[in-house]
Amino acid sequence: MNILVLMVDQLNGTLFPDGPADWLHTPNLRALAARSTRFANCYTASPLCAPGRASFMSGQLPSVTGVYDNAAEFPSDLPTYAHHLRRADYQTCLTGKMHFVGPDQMHGFEERLTTDIYPADFGWTPDYRKPGERIDWWYHNMGAAAAAGVAETTNQMEYDDEVAFNACQKLYDLARGHDDRPWCLTVSFTHPHDPYVARRKYWDLYEDCDHLLPQVPAIPYEAHDPHSKRIFDANDWRSFDITDAQIRRARRAYFANISYLDDKVGEILDVLERTRQEAAILFVSDHGDMLGERGLWFKMSFYEGSSRVPLMVSAPGMEPGLVSTPVSTIDVCPTLADLAGVDMSEVAPWTEGVTLKAVRDGTAARGAVAMEYAAEASYAPLVSLRDGRYKYTRCALDPDQLFDLEADPTELTNLAEKTAHAETLARLRAQADARWDLERFDADVRRSQARRWVVYEALRNGAYYPWDYQPLRKASERFMRNHMDLNDVDESQRFPRGE
Repeated sequence: MNILVLMVDQLNGTLFPDGPADWLHTPNLRALAARSTRFANCYTASPLCAPGRASFMSGQLPSVTGVYDNAAEFPSDLPTYAHHLRRADYQTCLTGKMHFVGPDQMHGFEERLTTDIYPADFGWTPDYRKPGERIDWWYHNMGAAAAAGVAETTNQMEYDDEVAFNACQKLYDLARGHDDRPWCLTVSFTHPHDPYVARRKYWDLYEDCDHLLPQVPAIPYEAHDPHSKRIFDANDWRSFDITDAQIRRARRAYFANISYLDDKVGEILDVLERTRQEAAILFVSDHGDMLGERGLWFKMSFYEGSSRVPLMVSAPGMEPGLVSTPVSTIDVCPTLADLAGVDMSEVAPWTEGVTLKAVRDGTAARGAVAMEYAAEASYAPLVSLRDGRYKYTRCALDPDQLFDLEADPTELTNLAEKTAHAETLARLRAQADARWDLERFDADVRRSQARRWVVYEALRNGAYYPWDYQPLRKASERFMRNHMDLNDVDESQRFPRGE
């Protein structure tokens, strides 16, 4: 079957308890949810763009991919769902963001319609050798919340407008039937990622919204856990005094940009329907956004707002309905292969994910969902397990965290400090010990960072050849040219064909 992957950036999964929350203005996503299997408890493999996306594409955790942060190279020898499908004779095409770092900017895609929105080199490499260092020119800061508001265009709107336009044009082209292979089209937007700036038509939808302040107000810096303090420091919180009015504006713009995305999804699904094409559709985000909960913004955390993402699949054999079993974005790769009837057995021993079709059917036990984080605001890797109702987080620098998400969905009570939960803590700690060698993980990250700093600084001296993807449009093969027959062009490019 054909496959359409719709990916968004930094969309908080707690806003999708069963499809989009009823107060969000999202008619197209709501309609998609009604015909989808909806996974209420899906977690990113890593709450940051490049690591999360590399894991989503490959079905592997960052400790395997080596994509620890937003400037780590995605290895070319690591199969992605695009490789698996292309090997099975699928057309594979990407329009939009995937945050590939390194000279390979395709990773199995046969065609790529846009460049990426972020750089492909090693310039955003964190450095564990310099704890406390803040790299001003690319680290997030709280200015994104302070400057929230309205604009008719931004860098990101320009990008996503182009992403959606190219997706629609590609669907028209696929409908013409010049290539009889099945297709997998991945459409990847950068919204609702900050900056929190939205177009007026979407901003106005949330004038009377009841959700413009966080459920959990800001917690004093001294009362936060050590990793959250590092996030505050990385976000330069001392340089800003964020008011309730600014929080309201930032959250309003974020919700408005969800509605902006909903329109883009609607445009794409409308073209799919009008061109009479059928496709399995998967909707997912790379990670979430804390949106001011506890005073935290953006991602980089294992708290629910940052780590939990929406995931919906509309496909034959996957009955619509809600699934509460915790799953992961690393399950996307084996799921797409399963839907396409593609055999992954050659690499199965080294893959982490399971097919969501089997989770939906109850024919496979998902087991604990693992997450990793080893990028800015960390000075040693953090790991986490979502196992049933519990979430366990561990870092060599910090005290353990254990939350009961059924009894404490806002994660305000750390049960790792409670003797009554010592058995659960010991069980999850043993699972973490069996899965991770944190000392080796830390050494791998440090080695990677040190190498990349050397390479980046070297390549910026003298002549510079960027790795950023340069989209190529073959103008001599478009529209009408003198090596073509006008009659053939008029007929072959029309959909549906004339009588």
